[in-house]
Amino acid sequence: MCDYSLHHVASRPAKVGDVLVTTKFNDSITRGFSAVGEPGVAVCLLPGTEIAFEKDVEYDHFLALFRNRKVGATVAQFSKVDQDKEHVHHDALEFPNGKVVLLTQLSEGQRATVLQLPAAPRTTIDMVEQQNGDFVIAR
Repeated sequence: MCDYSLHHVASRPAKVGDVLVTTKFNDSITRGFSAVGEPGVAVCLLPGTEIAFEKDVEYDHFLALFRNRKVGATVAQFSKVDQDKEHVHHDALEFPNGKVVLLTQLSEGQRATVLQLPAAPRTTIDMVEQQNGDFVIAR
């Protein structure tokens, strides 16, 4: 559930109502979410999880010249990107305005609340598709 670069960090799945904070984890260059009061534990989201930030989301562009850019939105849906590429960050947020930002690019210290988790899988195939970020519209 969490990005490959956080596999050595203690983690737990997200729950509805969790208040999350964007965090840079110790001994890692990766940023992700931790729960308020649990700074060393990564909170992992499933694709389709919806979250709402307290204010306009800020992120750092991959070029150091562009720090603290604003997305122009406060709600997002978690997704996985570039899954065909190994050893790159896959965890991302998709915003209603079409912008996609990697979790590791989010500026530290931003708070968000988990609004909704994706529906629970009904079959093993559904579970695998959900973990991989593949969604089936209808069966």
